[in-house]
Amino acid sequence: MEADQRTDVLIGGAGVAGLALAIALREGLPGFAVTVVDPSLDRMAGDPRASAIVAAAQRLFAAIGVWEAVASQAQPILDMVVTDSRLTDAVRPVFLTFDGDVAPGEPFAHMVENGPLQAALLARARELGVDLRNDAIAGFTHAPLGLSVGLAGGTRLGARLLVAADGARSLIRRQAGIAVRGWNYGQSAIVTTVAHERDHGGRAEEHFLPAGPFAILPLKHCRSSIVWTEREAEAARILALPDRAFHAELERRFGLHLGELTVAGPRRAYPIGLWVARDFVADRIALVGDAAHVIHPIAGQGLNMGLKDVAALAEAVVDATRLGLDPGAHAVLERYQCWRRFDTMAMGIATDGLNRLFSNRSDALRLLRDVGLGMVDRLPGLKRLFIREAAGLVGEVPKLLKGEAL
Repeated sequence: MEADQRTDVLIGGAGVAGLALAIALREGLPGFAVTVVDPSLDRMAGDPRASAIVAAAQRLFAAIGVWEAVASQAQPILDMVVTDSRLTDAVRPVFLTFDGDVAPGEPFAHMVENGPLQAALLARARELGVDLRNDAIAGFTHAPLGLSVGLAGGTRLGARLLVAADGARSLIRRQAGIAVRGWNYGQSAIVTTVAHERDHGGRAEEHFLPAGPFAILPLKHCRSSIVWTEREAEAARILALPDRAFHAELERRFGLHLGELTVAGPRRAYPIGLWVARDFVADRIALVGDAAHVIHPIAGQGLNMGLKDVAALAEAVVDATRLGLDPGAHAVLERYQCWRRFDTMAMGIATDGLNRLFSNRSDALRLLRDVGLGMVDRLPGLKRLFIREAAGLVGEVPKLLKGEAL
């Protein structure tokens, strides 16, 4: 069936990864036709969650003209403390601390609320002429030199490259026949925002408890984002508690070091698992973000890994197109896959290992990990390497993650 309209790249999904990719492509190739399709486009800026944006991702946002719009609302993470204890322990000793910048005046991460970030991405995409459609991809077929993509509204679009940025349950990935490997941890992450009396000073805290990590991530205006891991049944019980009882459970884990707490946002729970696509590409199709991989939030790297995908795919497509090559060609997509798949698997293995090491009640493992944390804390060179790794600045780094234009 012949397409009604044509585009160079069609992106399914208008989340952070999908919009960042569209903007990067339009920046690098001003004459390129880029279309983004998402049935929730009108509701994208209403996400109440917050994300840790590492230094490399912040550089990407600066390079594509988005960071300036959110910089005043971004809270730098100036230092981080890690504890390991039981919920009943009266004291939570600090075993590991991180502080310092990855470069003078450049923190290793910022906390940014998803709503303003999404609004800034949408505004920049419109400014650059990205074709934004509040519709859904219903299916696709291969056609000569491209794909014919059907939308739920009845339109058919011809595209040289289709990008799946449509989340962990990606329809595009399933229709492309790409298998996913992984497992569910039987854990859920409770996410909410709290206000507190005293200022956090830009400090992030990661409290390792037997059920899973309890992370306190600083936001602007004496607020913090909470990512609270529990077993699925316990998370469901806690989420269903009346406000006063929920507050009591929160306070048991948060403590009173920042004064009185107030829940300042909706509370939600998200299932936790490790899932990696067997392939990141197929014939004229590329996966990015959660469509390609989902990891444990223990290291706060999920969104940042998606932005690494964006930087690598954008560079591969822009370089090929400038040479007169087909942006959906096998060689172009294989370059992207080779660039990203090993790093993704390594991060998945690392987060899986951390979760298994810390989310248990073994006294022997607790002694072993606390000795290990203490040793790392006394090796400043190793800590600096960990900070640069967490900031996304180690290895073969794409141009956008170095703050360079394509």
